[in-house]
Amino acid sequence: MNAARWPREHPDAARLLHVEPRAGRFTDSVASDLPTLLREGDLLVLNDAATLPGSLAGRTGAGAAIELRLLAHEPDDTWTAVLFGAGDWRRRTEDRPPPPELPVGARLEVGGLTARVVEVLPPSPRLLRVAFDLSGAALWQALYQAGRPVQYAYTAGPLALWHVQTLYAARPWAAEMPSAGLPLTASVFQRLKARGVRWASLTHAAGLSSTGDAALDAALPRPERSDIPAATVAWVEETRARGGRVVAVGTTVVRALEGRATQHGGRLVPGEDVTDLLLGPGYVPRVVHGLLTGVHEPGSSHHALLQAFAPLPLLQRAAAHAEALGYLGHEFGDTCLLLDA
Repeated sequence: MNAARWPREHPDAARLLHVEPRAGRFTDSVASDLPTLLREGDLLVLNDAATLPGSLAGRTGAGAAIELRLLAHEPDDTWTAVLFGAGDWRRRTEDRPPPPELPVGARLEVGGLTARVVEVLPPSPRLLRVAFDLSGAALWQALYQAGRPVQYAYTAGPLALWHVQTLYAARPWAAEMPSAGLPLTASVFQRLKARGVRWASLTHAAGLSSTGDAALDAALPRPERSDIPAATVAWVEETRARGGRVVAVGTTVVRALEGRATQHGGRLVPGEDVTDLLLGPGYVPRVVHGLLTGVHEPGSSHHALLQAFAPLPLLQRAAAHAEALGYLGHEFGDTCLLLDA
């Protein structure tokens, strides 16, 4: 499937493939028609994490060119990050030269900041925990001055940070954009409201989708942090009690809600926590009825997650249909709704 190479001027013009798992069918639509595919009393749950300026170019203490991609801000004010060798986003991650292996205590100069390696993490010497020489507001100001959004070689040019934010982005927690929400424009929200569809939000720290390191990529997604407000829990519970449907906007929302419910015996509990739940074939969702997501190719980790919502043969037929009609993949691509009518 071809990748969308640049953000759309009108994200709600993206194609939408509506897959109905129980009926075993799919139909073509457009993202702006999403409100007509939902019912009064349904609830959309959004991931309001803003995308970090998490790509930092720099050098090791020995002078080797590197790129540091921030993966997660940890509670002790350190950062989990992935180290890349020389080059930038214009070269495919799997074609980048490996970075030097760094010991604990090694120093990096990245984006005008100094970082120190405080831990090397499994399963790869490229996965590091680092501490910066600044903290608090000074660090955030420096990151926004020097950092760039993480991007990949299929994009047509350098992305600005505003290219990779949803309309409702809030706290800067995401290493990569929770892109399923891009088609939700102001116009779409107005039509959702008029139809009686409600929405609530949570914050989930979406991680990196690819590193080019086979061992590390096989371990993705890593455990991720989420914060679910009490108000969102109340909306979910009320929606389900009234017979409405809870529709996750993005796989990160599924992981946040289902991971939290799994940790608490099926009960959704508000607050902040970390989930390592991996969803896929055989998993029966406890909270979520449907999913709005990007168009994912068979064989990808995201496509495996979709099998918690629809059988593989149907997903394969839908993917082949999307491929034949020229649907576009990746974060600026077309979209898919897995939800029974």
